Amino acid sequence: MYFSRTNNTQAVATMIHELTGGKLVALELEKPYPTNYQQTVQEVVQQNKTGYLPALKTRIDSLYQYHVVFIGFPTWDMQLPPPVKSFLQQYHRNLKEKTIIPFNTNAGYGVGSSFEQIKTYCSQSKVLEGFNTTGGIERDGIYLDIKNEKAVAVKAAIRQWLIKISILK
Repeated sequence: MYFSRTNNTQAVATMIHELTGGKLVALELEKPYPTNYQQTVQEVVQQNKTGYLPALKTRIDSLYQYHVVFIGFPTWDMQLPPPVKSFLQQYHRNLKEKTIIPFNTNAGYGVGSSFEQIKTYCSQSKVLEGFNTTGGIERDGIYLDIKNEKAVAVKAAIRQWLIKISILK
């Protein structure tokens, strides 16, 4: 499962899917965020401030059949994006006793508190070490940055991470 605004997280999700298989699911909202970056930032800050969790368009009926669930997201406001919080709030019972593997793209500021938030939401799951990489910087007009040579380097880093956490041999 992944949430992506500028397709960097989607690029990483696709690479992980190519290496591990499984089902690739994009998290979508019933009411998408504005296309304007500053409007989205303002909306997200307000959602985080009030604890509002946006309604999800995406429905996942097959979580029960998976033992390992990858959860991908960008860093927003130095934490999990509200749509990912919505997913975790809605599906946390279905994630119980599963192995959760977070992955993140960010604009160079890091994961913030997002990986710790995953551990909190998934307290009855085994949460493995996450992966993070720098993607685009939307506020500067740099959108999909994980392409061409950078995509090759990111995929190699993902492979090494998957070996390190014993998902690949």
